[in-house]
Amino acid sequence: MIYTVTFNPSLDYIVTVDHFRTGEINRTADELIFPGGKGINVSIVLKNLGIDNTALGFMAGFTGREIQRLLEEKGVTTDFIQVANGTSRINLKMRSDQETEINGRGPVIGKEDIAFLYRQLDRLEKGDILALSGSIPSSMPETIYMDIMKHLDGRGIMVAVDATKDLLMKVLPYHPFLIKPNNHELGEIFHTAIIEKDDVVKYAKKLQESGARNVLVSMAGEGAVLVTENGEVYRASAPKGILRNSVGAGDSMVAGFLAGYLKNRDYNEAFRMGVCTGSASAFSDELASKEEVEVLLARSEDCFK
Repeated sequence: MIYTVTFNPSLDYIVTVDHFRTGEINRTADELIFPGGKGINVSIVLKNLGIDNTALGFMAGFTGREIQRLLEEKGVTTDFIQVANGTSRINLKMRSDQETEINGRGPVIGKEDIAFLYRQLDRLEKGDILALSGSIPSSMPETIYMDIMKHLDGRGIMVAVDATKDLLMKVLPYHPFLIKPNNHELGEIFHTAIIEKDDVVKYAKKLQESGARNVLVSMAGEGAVLVTENGEVYRASAPKGILRNSVGAGDSMVAGFLAGYLKNRDYNEAFRMGVCTGSASAFSDELASKEEVEVLLARSEDCFK
């Protein structure tokens, strides 16, 4: 079974405003509402690909109930912890002459809420996959990613981590199954600009030396690189398509990789699935569907040569 954790889920309220003007009344030309959060995105895409999974995390108030309702409407199994203090956040994303985002704070996560999460995680079994993704609320300890991996260490649970800087680096001694920085995040870790795939490989191997098993690096329009625990290196150029929405593309790559790996435990197949799933989301107004991914897999063979 795959489990995802989203520490600070959101309702993403996406509006289009023609020529937004400050200090005036503006009216929307289009409105969309989605459940948001990196782990939630992974859960939705996995379900779209036919992979059952359970979404874990913290919810609060009427917005939390709506996030849960929207996920269950999409067929995603949820087991959220209901938090008493506050409401789940609403993130406003406005598309106009310039894109603007205003992100909410989210509820206050108490020690008892965190303790409940650990009790949930104690139910995971050997061979299960746990995806930890995204930022954490300010009310939670900055070491929570590391703390969870330390808590689960030695139980045979495969952990995928999609986080940045210290959140990512502190988990490496606990040998995560997969980490997925992008090339800019990889550069921030090593205080350098990383543009070429050869440089990605070089620094991905340094993360392996620190404990990571498999390192998947997304490079937006330049493609992606995978360095596996077996010493294999896979490179891909980006599939061709029209960029419509980059939000969730990295999460979709993680979901696609996990789905591909579960099929035959083959890293090459997992890499191809990950790249095409991430691109399918980038080329769609919503997160990738199975049909969109299959179309890209069929027409993007040249990207993996």
